[in-house]
Amino acid sequence: MAQTLVRTDFQFPHQDHVYHGKVRDVYFLGSEQVAMIATDRISAFDVVLPKGIPYKGQVLNQIATYFLEATRDIVPNWLISAPDPMVSLGLRCEPFRVEMVIRGYLTGSAWRAYKAGERTLCGIQLPDGMRENEAFPSPIITPTTKEDVGHDENISREEIIRTGLVSEEDYKQLEAYTYALFKRGQEMARERGLILVDTKYEFGKKDGKIYLIDEIHTPDSSRYFYAEGYEERFERGEEQKQLSKEFVRQWLIKNGFQGRDGEVVPEMTEEYCKSVSDRYIELYETVTGRAFVAEPTDDLAARIERNVLAALK
Repeated sequence: MAQTLVRTDFQFPHQDHVYHGKVRDVYFLGSEQVAMIATDRISAFDVVLPKGIPYKGQVLNQIATYFLEATRDIVPNWLISAPDPMVSLGLRCEPFRVEMVIRGYLTGSAWRAYKAGERTLCGIQLPDGMRENEAFPSPIITPTTKEDVGHDENISREEIIRTGLVSEEDYKQLEAYTYALFKRGQEMARERGLILVDTKYEFGKKDGKIYLIDEIHTPDSSRYFYAEGYEERFERGEEQKQLSKEFVRQWLIKNGFQGRDGEVVPEMTEEYCKSVSDRYIELYETVTGRAFVAEPTDDLAARIERNVLAALK
């Protein structure tokens, strides 16, 4: 099986510190640039799982760069270049401490809460009588806090502004960008026979200007249904055929793991990791309409270092 990259420890020119996230490692290169490496780590329920997924980092990085380039007319973004299949170089911005989650359908964690009787989500009142995977009358924004460690928490628009996490003026702009990006993402998905169900966006500020940062419309940050057969499956109350990380969460749930204390991650066999890799590659090809070209994995760290150093020169 292909090799995976689950840890990085580079020393790039002008590097002042490194942030190791759940999936991405961000190298801060002086005051102006960052190098973001999409590793092959996979997380679910805010837990990094013990095995890497072959080609996952390449898939994530190449989908994100594809959509960042396709949405520059909506909002400025942080991307400067992608010198390696797993790396993006970009502007160093000060991130907002919230993630803008937007949902077009009642599914995933929102459905699990709704099924348990909750009717308010991030301060938004939800109607009675909705069914799993049903479309909302119009998309809703359900933000979360952005935590460096542990679980991100749902938060309302009012609480974000009241506590000063984001100013009211900036939050209104984040909302406008979020709706516009989601609309574009849904349009692009529709052209590929998909439904963009929900996603999240992150934003930052540099020199007083708001930028879209991080990844967008990837299987780690988004949920896609296949459009063909959606209505029939919905009417019959069947599970939707989807391309997202939700299938990993469902596998974990079926095997007794939801990230709670005392629970143990089930064994991730080589066969299972390969099947997850295949799903990520399928999503890349379906979403972008491009054939996936698997890059050599025999020495990922050396390749990344070589390509980043060449780009920084």
